[in-house]
Amino acid sequence: MNVVTGILVLLATVAVMEGVAYGAHRWIMHGPGWFLHKSHHRPRTGFWEANDLYFVIFAAPSITLLVGGTYWGWHPATIWIGAGIAAYGAIYLGFHDIIVHRRVPSRYLPKSRYMKRIVSAHRLHHAVETKEGTVSFGFLVAPKPEDLKAELKRRGNAGVRAPREMA
Repeated sequence: MNVVTGILVLLATVAVMEGVAYGAHRWIMHGPGWFLHKSHHRPRTGFWEANDLYFVIFAAPSITLLVGGTYWGWHPATIWIGAGIAAYGAIYLGFHDIIVHRRVPSRYLPKSRYMKRIVSAHRLHHAVETKEGTVSFGFLVAPKPEDLKAELKRRGNAGVRAPREMA
């Protein structure tokens, strides 16, 4: 497989991963996998949370494809697909853990309309502490914050975290 085709496969994989991440977040993490993910909708008491195991779980297909394509004789496209999954994971880490949740100190402030929109959408997702009632499950593609606020209001703000009192 030539490099240009490989890069196109990698980019297509990153795009497809947004749909995979949406589905996994909505129907696995907010479904049967809530036992791990609920830690992410609660205030964190340390650096790690049970939800961090998803990073390992979702890295497994990438690692398998990279090793399979490199050492086990699988089709060369598996290397590029594995790299695309890893690239999406790196984008997710930067966006989700560093920019939104500030788990690693950063001075970054969203300035573009796009970044403000996805950060706002993710924060509105986290306004809900319960398994049900959440909005905005994507990471790189998100509905308008106004639409998400209207949806939360339509649902009677069920599960929405009470505002914290300032000390």
